[in-house]
Parts: sequence; structure tokens; C-alpha cells
Amino acid sequence: MSLVVMGVSGSGKSTVAALVAERAGATFIDADDLHPRSNVDKMAAGIPLTDEDRMPWLREVGDVIARHAGERVVVACSALKRAYRDAIRERAGRVLFAQLDGARDLLAERMGGRGHHFMPLTLLDSQLATLEPLEDDEHGLRVDIARSPDAIADAILARWLAQP
Repeated sequence: MSLVVMGVSGSGKSTVAALVAERAGATFIDADDLHPRSNVDKMAAGIPLTDEDRMPWLREVGDVIARHAGERVVVACSALKRAYRDAIRERAGRVLFAQLDGARDLLAERMGGRGHHFMPLTLLDSQLATLEPLEDDEHGLRVDIARSPDAIADAILARWLAQP
């Protein structure tokens, strides 16, 4: 089963997903690298993406996971809405989603402290408004980002590797 570490910008998706992948001997994929240039340009300009912008990208994320069928793969991907996660599952099959959850102030602090990222702080509120937390019938877990990246990665790894 594949793992998608999800959440809004600044939640630590890439950091945590890379840690989990390293510890599990899995392939790490940052879904940000799969965005078309037009999406990156919009976000860099402070323009929120629409569902129409996101859907081709999400299908590509699912396709990339599917191409790694039979091996462990960990993807860092915002996957903010249920429909986005469904689009990934439709292409990728069974996926465990790990939602990184945290307070807006902490997210803003983290976003402000990182350099050279295309996602500006001005889009945080848009992402938080878009976020649909994992639902009870979705295969996944929620983890508080106030914990250290190592503790978060350990919690996710334990749940992921316990899956049949």
C-alpha cells in the first residue's frame, strides 16, 4: 500500500514524507514536482488554484503511484479535499492518507521561515478554507504537527507498516 502525507502548505509534508520513506526504504515523491508550470506560476503569483487546475495534477499523482505498484512509495501531496483524495485513489488504488494537522499560527510561522518555495504565505488562508479533513470512512490518520518531525514520522510509519 502507498502512503500519501497530506496537509496544507507549511504542515511539513515533504519533511515528514521523506523521513518516513527513508526509514521504510521506500521511494519518496514530492507531488509539488509534478505540478505543471502553469500551476506553479499561479501559486507563485499568489493566485489560488481552482479544481480545474488541480485535477490533471492529482490524476498524475495517482498515475505515478500506480507506476510504483508492488513497491513502497511515500508521496507528499496537499490532497486538501475528499474529491482530490478520491482522484488519487481512483488512479492509484489503495492508499493510506496521513493528514498533518496544526494551528494556523504554527503553519504561518513555518511558511514564513522557509526560503525559495513557490507557495506564498498569502495563500495559507485559502488552503485552510479548502481543507476537508479526512473523513471516518477514509483510510487514514491525523497527526498533530506540534510534535517533532521524527515523532510524526514514527507515528505514521507504525500505522502504515501495520497495514495488511
